[in-house]
Order: sequence, then C-alpha cells, then structure tokens
Amino acid sequence: MGRSDFNKDRKSSGKQGSTYRKKSYTRGSAPIKKNTQPKQPTDPDLIRLNKYVANSGVCTRREADIYIAAGNVTVNGKPITEMGHKVRLSDEVRFDGRLLNPVKKEYVVLNKPKDFTVTTRNEKGKRTVLGLISNASKSELLPVGKLQKETTGLLLFTNDNDLTLRLNSPKNGLRKIYHVELNKSLRSIDLKKIQEGIAIDEKTVRVHDISFVENAPKNQVGIEIYSSRNNIVHRIFEELDYEIVKLDRVIYGPLTKKDLPRGHWRYLTEQEVINLGMIK
Repeated sequence: MGRSDFNKDRKSSGKQGSTYRKKSYTRGSAPIKKNTQPKQPTDPDLIRLNKYVANSGVCTRREADIYIAAGNVTVNGKPITEMGHKVRLSDEVRFDGRLLNPVKKEYVVLNKPKDFTVTTRNEKGKRTVLGLISNASKSELLPVGKLQKETTGLLLFTNDNDLTLRLNSPKNGLRKIYHVELNKSLRSIDLKKIQEGIAIDEKTVRVHDISFVENAPKNQVGIEIYSSRNNIVHRIFEELDYEIVKLDRVIYGPLTKKDLPRGHWRYLTEQEVINLGMIK
C-alpha cells in the first residue's frame, strides 16, 4: 500500500490528521424530543369572564378586570373576584345586578344596490342584502328598518336589539335624506305643498326640507325627513300624481355614503356607534 493510500485510510478512520468528526451531543446541541402528547381541546362554551363582560358592551376588557376585582360581577348569583375566571355562555352573569348578554355587538352599514330584497332570511337563489354582508360577521346581523327592492342607499345591520328597537320607533326623530328622481319635473306648487305638509291616511306628513338638486333637471329633488312610516317617500309623491323612478338614501342618522361604493359595506366607527346610541 502506497503513502497516498495510507493517508486516505487514516482520514476515513477518523484518526489524527483526518477531517472527520464524530457527532457529539454536548450541552445545548442535543436533539430536542418532541412532545407527542396531543393538546387538550378547548371548550368552545367557555369564555373568560372579562371578555364576557366586555362583549356585553359594559366596558373594555381591562376595565372589566377592575370591576371583577372590586366584586361588581356575579356569576350564577355569586361574586367572582378571581382573575382569569372562565364561565359558560349558559351562565347567568350580572354587572351591578344587570343581566349581561355576552354576544359582542356589531354594526355594519351597506350601500344597498338596486334589485336586492331586504329580508331577515338569507334565501338561497335570491338576491338579498344578507348575502352582500355574509362575510361581515360570524354573528347574525339583521337590517334595521326596510328599503324597497328598487331603492338604493344606506342600510344599517346589527345584532344590537335595543338599538334596533329605538331606531325603528316612531318617536326617535331619526334624520334621513333621500335623492329622488321623478318621472316628470316637480312643479313649484307641489314642492310648496310638500313643504307645508301632505296628508297621508288622514295624518299629515311633515318634511324637514325639500329642494331641487343643484345643477340637475327639475325632476330630481333632495328630501330630508324624520318620519319612520313605511314607504313614506313614495306615498308623498304618489299623493301628488308623481312616480318615483329612482330613490337613493344618502343620509341615515349620523351615517353617510362617503367613500362607500354601491354594493359595498363597512363597519361603523366608534364615534358613529356612540352617536347612534344617543338616539332615544
């Protein structure tokens, strides 16, 4: 065996002068044993108490911790002051005696397109507004009030039942502005009649304001109204022998269509929710 063959043999054997190094599992380089035990599944019915309180709309989660520590929150009649305490959705949770609802309140506004029906059920095969906001929330959001199939514009959705009842109440004084396009020009005498009040079913409907749309034909008007009566804008003009060709709701309470394309929706801002909550 020649010298070159000898050197090759020494390198392969790991002896002095070779480049071969045997693996050494020194501290910090040992292989990590994987935990093969399956994770325990979380109970979907359990929720942290501070989240439960916050979802009810009483306060933030951080504030909820303070109230819990102070003993303001009871679960099934017993005060709970333990941080991190979990409850079931079926538990009775009260804040200062008031029964709480753990479902987080959500608010969405849609710029409704034409030919979509306003319904509380998402009917398969039919074009409904619920289909347009189907990705907005995992909760069931329902429309507040109604718009006819042909009517376009702002439509509010929420799971806040208290707010829905207030906004639909005839006493709320909710401001609504519509852009109306008629089948013919509106006569000045009829414009004045609407300003003075039109009797519908022996009850006078008063509008806050009505005027021609600037730089538009005389068959287009803007009307500001506070009435919550169903289909009232159509009925006002039908009473004077006009037919509405297009009706678009551009203002609904504190909400506007600004930067909201037709057929799109957005979440309400915190300030918009506060403003709506001030309506009694």
